Amino acid sequence: MADQIGKLSRRVFAKGMVIAPLGLTAASSALGQAAAAGVGEHALPPMTDARRLDAMVDRRFDVEQADPFAEPLDFTRRELKTPLRPLALADVQLDAGTLADARDWNRGFLLRIPNDRLLRNFMVNAGLPTDAQPLGGWEAPNCELRGHFVGHAMSACAHLYAATGDAEIKTKGDGLVAGISECQAKLNDNGYVSAFPTELFDRLDRRQPVWAPFYTLHKIMAGLYDMNALAKNQQALEVLIKLSGWVEAWTASKSEVHMQDILNTEYGGMNEVLYNLAGATGNDRWARTGDRFTKIVFFTPLALRQDPLKGLHMNTHVPEVIGAARRYELSSDYRFGDVSRFFFETVSESRTYVTGGSSNNEHWLVQPDRLGTEIRISAHHQECCCAYNMMKLTRHLYGWSGDARYLDYYERNLLNHRLGTIEPNTGHTMYFLSMAPGAYKTLCTEDDSFWCCTGTGVEEYSKLNNTIYYHDDDALYVNLFFPSQVRWSERGISLRQKTSFPESDRTELIIESTPSEPWSLRLRIPGWTTAANIILLNGKPLDTVGTPGSYLSLRRLWETGDHVEFVMPMRLTAEPLHDDPTRQAFLYGPLVLAGQFPKTGLPDYLQHLQGPEIAEAPQLDVPTLKARGADPSDWIKPVPGEPLTFHTIGQENDITLKPLNRSWERYAVYWNIA
Repeated sequence: MADQIGKLSRRVFAKGMVIAPLGLTAASSALGQAAAAGVGEHALPPMTDARRLDAMVDRRFDVEQADPFAEPLDFTRRELKTPLRPLALADVQLDAGTLADARDWNRGFLLRIPNDRLLRNFMVNAGLPTDAQPLGGWEAPNCELRGHFVGHAMSACAHLYAATGDAEIKTKGDGLVAGISECQAKLNDNGYVSAFPTELFDRLDRRQPVWAPFYTLHKIMAGLYDMNALAKNQQALEVLIKLSGWVEAWTASKSEVHMQDILNTEYGGMNEVLYNLAGATGNDRWARTGDRFTKIVFFTPLALRQDPLKGLHMNTHVPEVIGAARRYELSSDYRFGDVSRFFFETVSESRTYVTGGSSNNEHWLVQPDRLGTEIRISAHHQECCCAYNMMKLTRHLYGWSGDARYLDYYERNLLNHRLGTIEPNTGHTMYFLSMAPGAYKTLCTEDDSFWCCTGTGVEEYSKLNNTIYYHDDDALYVNLFFPSQVRWSERGISLRQKTSFPESDRTELIIESTPSEPWSLRLRIPGWTTAANIILLNGKPLDTVGTPGSYLSLRRLWETGDHVEFVMPMRLTAEPLHDDPTRQAFLYGPLVLAGQFPKTGLPDYLQHLQGPEIAEAPQLDVPTLKARGADPSDWIKPVPGEPLTFHTIGQENDITLKPLNRSWERYAVYWNIA
């Protein structure tokens, strides 16, 4: 029987997880604000940010309303018992297929970057000799974010080693830890270590322009944490504790008012890594330090279910909410849970494009439910870091509730955004995924980019096995449909999934070992399939179907060799921008389809810019399409012999469409529909 668990409020999912929003408003002032802040990934937010939000809070919340963060924070550990938990990375192995390919391309990219070049700026800052050639881009010696990618690389090595047992990748990660430890010892500055001097923190303290030193420090600390937690490197924990002590002392020397002002400059996930350290060590000292990074002016409206996001830099703020989610898990403090849930709700319902991504020019430029306006402002849609971080947040929320619709959102991002932004073979990744007509994909270079999204990219593709399966005390949950093997050691359960999804609309689950008592297999029924789905047990159809957007629970005394087949019909659907229903995108099942146009006439210098510079590229004449029936399958037909490829019929100029994640020419996702 169908079993939808973890009931959420009707408001949270009333509109569905990934739909285009409602309403229309002018956005020129929002673009002006974004331009003033700069278009770089971590451009310093306007110094008026806090005052603007304070004014908004004053207008919206009268004095009789409870202010959830009025009192000073007092951390008390009361760990949340989450209903669902992921399998260890080592317990889920990827078989040949899309995820394994992306993992291997990413591994190659990581291994091609020598450690001496990655550590060069750390060595120079510590006064240690090095003759390594400098890297370029955001790891160049004069870039204030230098060192951030090294943190991402450590996290990537740790995840990849935990997932595969790859000795070569562990050696690389261990070498980075050893180099940073050497620099920390040479600096001998109360535990401080980074690729830049503490002068950047002095400027931050004086509220002078500086490019996000805590953002970069978080990446280094998170990399050290992961190398200890996942790769069992004890030296990494020693370096991290010393560095955390420096952070504790630096933040403790500031008044609460001054610290809140400092938080108007991006600080990444400092709260998250400190809460993680508290969780791993059992020492609440680090959680209290993490509390100093609670940005009250941002969290307060979210806790009161108000959307304060217009004009804010997206990748500044999603990591802050991930930290709030981790705080909730350690303390059961409802305020941090409320912040996390409402933030996800308003972003996923009201600010999300068809692919699952959000933002334009790295910001939320308009009020909620106004994507029809925002999409026109520039071609720089959907920063990849933001999709990565929203998926991290989704995993927290899913673990609290087990609601399958979180996985609909996660899958949409994974299939269309994340798997569509890594170049086959090279492992090079993207910065923006544009929704502009005639967009094309621009990629990082081998050693001269190192954008924020290059960093989150190497992390992402190192742990692609982390959400396919979850479990509770009794049941194994099958969440995603990729060829893989899972071993739930505590219960003596192992299972293999065989599928060519999404080329095929079916998957097969084969029980390879099982205990001698009954247990439950819970199969996600995606929200995008239909009530005509079919489940077969050992070749015999069940007399029930799964409800889309829920789980189907199969409880029995399983035997080795039992197999479950799941047929999930895929169909063509249209998804309009709700404040502009004449602008529509098309999907086949969960796959976003993109119209294909030749990538001709583009100058070479456009290929490796941060964003898809549509304004500089030769313009394309992307046609208006005429709908020939309410059902898009009436006039968009599959191309025989070409899986997942479609062709319009009856148009003045017919268009070929294929999945966006396979589009490496110029493409169009949203269409004007007559």
